[in-house]
Amino acid sequence: MGATFAISVFVICYMFIISEKINQALIALAGGTLLLLTKVYSLEDALNNYIDWETIALLFSMMVLVSITKKTGIFSFIAIYFAQRVNGNPVALLVGMAILTAVGSALLDNVTTVLLFVPVMFTITNMLHLPTFPYLLTIIFSANIGGTATLIGDPPNIMIGQAVEHLTFLSFLNHLGPIVLIIFISMLIFVSHHFKKQLIMQTRSVNELHHMKPASYLKKSPMIYQSIVVLSLTIIGFILHPIIHVDLTTVAVSGAILLLLLTEKELATEKVFQEVEWITLFFFIGLFMLVGGLQEVGVIDELASYIIWATSGDLPLTALLLLWVAGIISQIINNIPFVAAMIPVIKEFQTYGMADVDPLWWSLALGACLGGNGSLIGASANVVVAGLAEGENKAISFFQFLKYGVPLVLFSLVVCTIYVYIRYLLPFLHGL
Repeated sequence: MGATFAISVFVICYMFIISEKINQALIALAGGTLLLLTKVYSLEDALNNYIDWETIALLFSMMVLVSITKKTGIFSFIAIYFAQRVNGNPVALLVGMAILTAVGSALLDNVTTVLLFVPVMFTITNMLHLPTFPYLLTIIFSANIGGTATLIGDPPNIMIGQAVEHLTFLSFLNHLGPIVLIIFISMLIFVSHHFKKQLIMQTRSVNELHHMKPASYLKKSPMIYQSIVVLSLTIIGFILHPIIHVDLTTVAVSGAILLLLLTEKELATEKVFQEVEWITLFFFIGLFMLVGGLQEVGVIDELASYIIWATSGDLPLTALLLLWVAGIISQIINNIPFVAAMIPVIKEFQTYGMADVDPLWWSLALGACLGGNGSLIGASANVVVAGLAEGENKAISFFQFLKYGVPLVLFSLVVCTIYVYIRYLLPFLHGL
């Protein structure tokens, strides 16, 4: 009875979210509140077990850092300088933005990267009178694909890295980097070709662009130096995370508070908080509560148990099934809770006589991270970009995104199946 109700609430809320007739954050929070009222779980469980406050705090902190830095004009400076270097060519801008986003997502994390690059992208597209959707879509795809390559690139990878000590930053790069590069190049070829007709260079806008002086957009005050230094230190903290052993959220919160203290006289904290994307943060809280209902009644655990039963502990079959299940499920629910449920399950697989379960970890990482490209709520970066776009009155349609996201995920899973089979399963089968 409880499982049926929790699934029903999730499905109904999901349908309302897709319809886009009511604010998504309001729907998600309403669904989560209904689960509380009907005692599917307690308020204590929601606050302590299901709402990922680390993710919320990380997002909030990066929004604060970006909001203050944006006031200095640095994003406008970067946007104009970058656009001038490629002579305002829309396709070159698309490719360049994609590469920067993918690299940034691999070295930082994809949520931080989109928070940094989306404001730059809006500045460029507004300046050159270009459609924003192709750029938003490409940034989301690039963030999720690039983030798949490293331990710190995407939350599911961070969780796997924390659960399995011998999987280091270099391990992720070595095992996932090659296939990520193939998928990224394939995606880039498709989007640049598909949107080529929409990305038309306007001579007048380009002429105006070349008359602009990037440096004139910079705000000459101590705040610009403070913002650049603190933001740089925060990014360095992310990169050194495996060495300094300070979690990403603590680094981000520390950076945000330090910058707020340094700029308080020049920019009131109240004004900074007003520009935080609260709708996005509350949508995440509601989404965590909805998925928490599925966890509470055992739906996700049941799915994990079914994988064990269906494969009877066979490594090749388990790896491929895990890849596809993770990829498909991550399009429907956020990939974080699914990975959380699967980590203890994979650890149990060693009791089935599997000496090396590393192929299962790589399959889970590939499926969960790349599967996040399937829908607007599939991954954290998607939700953040959608929130930023709505704040600029450039909302992304759920179905419009689905039209491109689902085919990309299916293509990614097919390519990953071939990769996993050749790199991990063929050697295993030959060794039997």
